[in-house]
Amino acid sequence: MKIDKPLDPTWQDSIFRQREELARMLKEPLILLAKKCVSEWGDRHLLNKVLQQGFSGIPYCCYLYIINVEGVQLSDNIIDSGITPGYYQKNRSERPYMKEAMPAWGFLLSDAYISLDAHRPSITALQIIVSDAGTQLGYLCAEFDLRRLPVTSALYIEPVKWRQIKGDPSIRGALFRQSRIESLMDLNIENAMSIIEELLTECRVFQCQIHFSSSQITIWTTDDPLRYRILDQEILGDTDICLLYPSQPYPVDADIPRNEISRILGEMQALRMIDTNIYLRMASINIFNGMVSLTFSCDGSHYMHYDEFLNKGIGFWTGQAA
Repeated sequence: MKIDKPLDPTWQDSIFRQREELARMLKEPLILLAKKCVSEWGDRHLLNKVLQQGFSGIPYCCYLYIINVEGVQLSDNIIDSGITPGYYQKNRSERPYMKEAMPAWGFLLSDAYISLDAHRPSITALQIIVSDAGTQLGYLCAEFDLRRLPVTSALYIEPVKWRQIKGDPSIRGALFRQSRIESLMDLNIENAMSIIEELLTECRVFQCQIHFSSSQITIWTTDDPLRYRILDQEILGDTDICLLYPSQPYPVDADIPRNEISRILGEMQALRMIDTNIYLRMASINIFNGMVSLTFSCDGSHYMHYDEFLNKGIGFWTGQAA
């Protein structure tokens, strides 16, 4: 029996799982605390006291407060060290979390938003408070700073499917009133591409951005991946630059095979030179995720897996493909 391999999580999947775990942690403590507020309803100081006593039971919480059904605050802001004055009677009806639809079960974990005071990404959980007679009184609100929340879901995997992103409309509108002007890299492009190939296949470079129009490349190396280095045309014209990056075996976990680097660079070189109006301005290669990017003179960008790029061929980009 064939077992399908689980799909890598998208960024939407990762967000959903993170929110699901947060809701699971918060729902029961907020329900219990909301019930304790019913008997003290309408008394600011008694509500403050209930929230202070229950604050430690709400994990990762920054603020607790009570609002009525109109969104007007009936308590002060409660923090871990006590009471923050100045928020009693504050109207929160226009805040993002008040504009979301409350689920039928009476608990809402809002979408993330930028907080008014700290100007940081935040999220608010709201629990409906219902009287003993079944009348909705208001909401218990717990506010969280995203920096303080634990990350409970796996980091999403960048998709490898072809993505096209349109750029500046003004550049596209003037496309046929411009033409490619030979850059310094263009004048010595074969030598420059040979140096780039050597850096990628022999010299620990795993990502490279090629700026054809400005005659420079930006590189990242496996032994210092958090810092980039800029090589301009003067450096790219000197093959001795490869002496600065000692040779090492090509990474076995790279997604792009070593022998495909030359083909990829050859296709990029051809796209740079193939037309005077529509031509390649910038490209990138990442050998570990297998992705290449192309940004053309029309300011449109394409991201795709290297094998899809090679399979398309030059004819696809020029409109001559069958």
